[in-house]
Amino acid sequence: MAKKAADSVLDAALNEIKNNCTRMVVCSAEPANYTAANTGGANNLGDVTMAAVDFTVGVGDISGRKVAVASKSGVNVDVTGSATHVALLDVTNLLLLYVTTCTSQALTSGNTITFPTWDIEIADPT
Repeated sequence: MAKKAADSVLDAALNEIKNNCTRMVVCSAEPANYTAANTGGANNLGDVTMAAVDFTVGVGDISGRKVAVASKSGVNVDVTGSATHVALLDVTNLLLLYVTTCTSQALTSGNTITFPTWDIEIADPT
């Protein structure tokens, strides 16, 4: 028996991120919750403000649907540490929306970083 999901079903999850993410954070460890990732949290090395225009929902690279996250450059590093994760936060509702790993990199307070463009993809059901 075949499995299917309408694009609108997959887009609903991706639009939750697009419409509600207001901060992207580079973290020194996987944050367990919003507080751990938010400014002042134990894991936060630096962050940047995000808006709906920073996200583009479209066809997935492999299948399904994706949201492309825009690159951000010149982001201040606030705390020295090793970056291992990136988190997307909804500051209004105090939610940790999404966490992913990143290439481990040593960051030094006072320097800047660049978040490259990256995708969150939801595959078609199989």
